[in-house]
Amino acid sequence: MSTEGILFNLQRFSTRDGPGIRTTLFFKGCPLRCAWCHNPEGLSPRPELVWYDGRCIGARDCLRACPEDALELTPQGMEIDRQRCTLCGACAQACPAAALEVIGQAWTAEALLAEVQRDAIFYETSGGGVTLSGGEPTMQAAFVARLCRLCREAGVHVALDTCGAVPWERYEMVLPWVDLVLYDLKIYDGRRHQAATGADNAAILANARRIAGAGVPLWIRTPLIPGYTADAANIAALGEFIAAELPAVQRWELLAYTNLGGPKYRRLGRPYALEGVPLLTRAEMEALHAVARAWVPTAVWSGATRDLKEAQV
Repeated sequence: MSTEGILFNLQRFSTRDGPGIRTTLFFKGCPLRCAWCHNPEGLSPRPELVWYDGRCIGARDCLRACPEDALELTPQGMEIDRQRCTLCGACAQACPAAALEVIGQAWTAEALLAEVQRDAIFYETSGGGVTLSGGEPTMQAAFVARLCRLCREAGVHVALDTCGAVPWERYEMVLPWVDLVLYDLKIYDGRRHQAATGADNAAILANARRIAGAGVPLWIRTPLIPGYTADAANIAALGEFIAAELPAVQRWELLAYTNLGGPKYRRLGRPYALEGVPLLTRAEMEALHAVARAWVPTAVWSGATRDLKEAQV
C-alpha cells in the first residue's frame, strides 16, 4: 500500500464540491484527456515544473541555478526542456519572484487528515467535510482508501469526486469509507466521448450503475462545454440514462464552462483546445437546464455565464 499521496492543490472553504463548506484535495493523475480540462496540472501523476509569466521579473537567477541547463528565457517566455528537467526545484528556490514552482507535493494520510481537521468547525456548522478531487483520486486508490478511513474514524464527511474511468476494483477499495460520490457524466454517445476525452465511456456508465446499486449517496455532475457537451441531444440522452438506470441519484449538477484553465496550459507549455471560446449565455444554460429537469427534477445549474452573472437554480 502506498504510504504517500501526490496532490497538486488543497483548497479550503469550497462551496461547490458537495454539501456545506468543504476542503477539496486535488490528486494528481487522470486516465482521461478531456479537451476542456480546467486542471491540466492534474493530468500527470508526477510533479511538474510551471512558470508564471505575470510574476517573472527577468532576474535569471533560475537559469544559473538549474544544474541541468534545462531553462531558457526567450522573448516569448520561459522555455523548459522537460526531457532534461529533473524537478529538483533549484530554479524555484532561486527565483526571487516565485515565478517557477514545482506542482505536486507528497503527503502522508495522517498529515492530510491534520490539515483537514483544521477546518472542522466549518464542517460542523455547515454540514460540510472533505472532497477528494483531481485529476482522478482513485488513480491513487490505496492511499485514498487509507485517508478516507482516517476521515471516517475522525467523523469527517467524505465526498469522492470521480470521472468513473477506472477499474471497478479501485472503487471497491474506496467506497466503504465514502459518504457521497460526485460522479462525472460528460457525454452519453460512446464515439463522441472517445473523441472528446480519449476514452470510451462503457466502463464509466457501468461503474455508475454499480455505484448507484451500492447504496452510496450519488450526485451526477455534467460540465457544459461549447462544442462538446452543451447540446440538448446530449443532455437529453444523459437525462434518460440517469432516470432509467440511476434512480437513486439525489442531484444532477450542470456546471457552466469556465475558461479559467487557459493560463494553466501556457504555464505547462501545452496548447489549449478551447482558446478563445466564450462562456455560455444565461439563456443557453437555462435552456439546457430545462431539458435536464424534464428527465431529472433535481437537476440544477451553476457557474459564470457570458452575462457576467452567477446563478444556481
